[in-house]
Amino acid sequence: MSDLDARIRRLEDRAEIEDLVLRYFLAADDDDWETLGRTFAENGSFSAGAFPGGSDRESVVKFIQTDRQSMGVTVHTQNTTLITFTDDDHAGGVVGAHLELARGGTTVYGAVRYYDTYVRTSEGWRFGSREMAIIHVGPWDEVGTSLTAPNRARWPGTDPAPADLPRT
Repeated sequence: MSDLDARIRRLEDRAEIEDLVLRYFLAADDDDWETLGRTFAENGSFSAGAFPGGSDRESVVKFIQTDRQSMGVTVHTQNTTLITFTDDDHAGGVVGAHLELARGGTTVYGAVRYYDTYVRTSEGWRFGSREMAIIHVGPWDEVGTSLTAPNRARWPGTDPAPADLPRT
């Protein structure tokens, strides 16, 4: 493969991974479990803070389906994506995103980061792993203090807790 071919392939890989991230968010918002499952490799894993969300495609989808039962409408907005290739078939990524969702009878707003690994499969690029880390999250009427409060993870119906980021 020529240098130009390799550079073009890397750009195509980058675009496919960015599409993968967006496809995950759209599938989660639309409760499209089949598409959401296809964003993960067969042995792909997911976690959210201290909550292990599954260590294979099927258990990841079940975890997210179960969590979504306590929510209404959701809007995941992808803000930034940093992709670092380790070789032609593996990459890591950091995705910054904002969440808006209905939970506990209120609108919740937050900022999170996803720490991803990506793997090229016969089906294309897929998540090898995805870890969600909270920067802040809480009811919409508390956004004014969402970054200044000591406990920035404020899910309705639970006690405020420390956020996952920044990591100390």
